[in-house]
Amino acid sequence: MYLKGEHNHEKEVAMNDTSKRRDFLKLGMAGLATAGVIGAAASVDVQKAAAQAAPDSLLRTVLERGKLIVGTGSTNAPWHFENDAGELVGMDITMGHILAKGLFDDPTKIEFVMQDPAQRIPNVTTNKVDITIQFMTMTAQRSQLINFSRPYYVEGVALLTLPSAENKTFDKLLAGGSATRISILQNVDAEQNVHLVLPQSQVMQIDTQANVLQALESKRVDAAAVDLSTVRWLASRNPDKYFDAGKSWFSMLYGAALRQGDPDWLAFVNTAFATAMFGHETALYDAAFKDYFGLEPPARHPGFPVI
Repeated sequence: MYLKGEHNHEKEVAMNDTSKRRDFLKLGMAGLATAGVIGAAASVDVQKAAAQAAPDSLLRTVLERGKLIVGTGSTNAPWHFENDAGELVGMDITMGHILAKGLFDDPTKIEFVMQDPAQRIPNVTTNKVDITIQFMTMTAQRSQLINFSRPYYVEGVALLTLPSAENKTFDKLLAGGSATRISILQNVDAEQNVHLVLPQSQVMQIDTQANVLQALESKRVDAAAVDLSTVRWLASRNPDKYFDAGKSWFSMLYGAALRQGDPDWLAFVNTAFATAMFGHETALYDAAFKDYFGLEPPARHPGFPVI
């Protein structure tokens, strides 16, 4: 049984609690609005922010120059190639546009320098380009010469087959045993790599990638072992001609190459890539991933970081 004084006291406490919650919510909304204003100001003051970078950092140099210079190629779909309109496109090209957008809030403020794969490291170390983005496999040996960005794609070996073939899936190829024939680009480890997943198969090593695919198209082999990105590109673009057998292995990381000794530039590139792949600005990366690999990127869920 409540006494009258106790009852009135409890009503006062409840009213005070309600008032505090309302004030908290108001403050919270104000904080969100303020955060939006701060975010807008930050995008406008990017040049001022650059002044905080080390005087010799490429980050400051690029911002003051007003454009990004990227070393890349032009003959390897889906990474870097010219489309029917003569425009340079591809996944590597998109990663360059992502950096330009992060630098200038304008993905078009970029210059691409065409280079041979052999120039990917020299052009970075001699400052001919700000960064190389050219399907470059990350290795410990290469990292002694340049810095790598965080990976932006996990490449692998995969199997391309014909959609009309009876043994077009990996399970059927595996069940075929020694009767299964696989073409692959000639390499010292080629046969060993195929036998990791198809231990009894016949391996046909061929001189060029074009001839590796031609062997499949002429049905001299049952499957072609090529890059996973190539399988996804060809199978999504030409489903009546090529089929993804559903097996990939031998993971390799693709990263951008930067000169050593510039932590500010490296930190910027890593942040821009991470935000584009896992954060709140994924539109460019997602559109390219779907366009060039025929797949929807995996969903990102707020909470525990999976990057």
